Amino acid sequence: MNRTFITVVIPAFNEEKRLAVTLGPMWRSLRRRFADFEMIVVDDGSTDGTAEVVRTFSIEHPNVRLISYPINRGKGYAVRQGVLASFGQFVLFSDADQSTPMREVRKLLKALEDCDIAIGSRAIRESLIAQYQPFYRVLMGKTFNKFVQLITVPGIKDTQCGFKCFRGDAARELFSRCRIDGFSFDVEVLYLARRKGLRVEEVGVYWRNSPESKVHPVRHSLEMLRDLFCIRCNALLGGGQS
Repeated sequence: MNRTFITVVIPAFNEEKRLAVTLGPMWRSLRRRFADFEMIVVDDGSTDGTAEVVRTFSIEHPNVRLISYPINRGKGYAVRQGVLASFGQFVLFSDADQSTPMREVRKLLKALEDCDIAIGSRAIRESLIAQYQPFYRVLMGKTFNKFVQLITVPGIKDTQCGFKCFRGDAARELFSRCRIDGFSFDVEVLYLARRKGLRVEEVGVYWRNSPESKVHPVRHSLEMLRDLFCIRCNALLGGGQS
């Protein structure tokens, strides 16, 4: 049974310094907008003080929860654990660096009046990019999206923005079927949503590049391309059927 209006899931790997700065503003932004919300920070096997920062913050903010495990499993795995532990009527996942500020959630919730999944996008006209990525990362993203459009989810211009909101029941069902633990989990969940006939809408959001990206431009790009074929194979083997 849904117990709260919105759950915000924040995956975190070695984010001690950033969360010490961003947790407070995120919480205050949510409190200004919602009487009933929860934040779930998933510590993805961090080796720094990420978990302790969240525990300390949660002492005075009881609607903040920590999920922690000892081995780094990947961003997809972390988001999946947070979503499956959520109680929200709506579920948002957001990066710890707050490249897209929490206030932009209002745009996604507005879109959810007419769709099942609203995804923040940096690639449509309504988006506002305050600080761009280095050119090689922009090129990497555009190349990856061409493969995404060809192999998995045609028509979606930006699958990788870390700011997506779901109707809660849809989120929990979709993520229970996901198998990708790495950075291409976004593509998998959108692919499964399309197969179920759910409506996905891209929403232009404010976005500012964080220079401390965890995505390696070569190694992770190759892994993500491999994952696209895994997503299709998993579906053919029955993993994505409704």
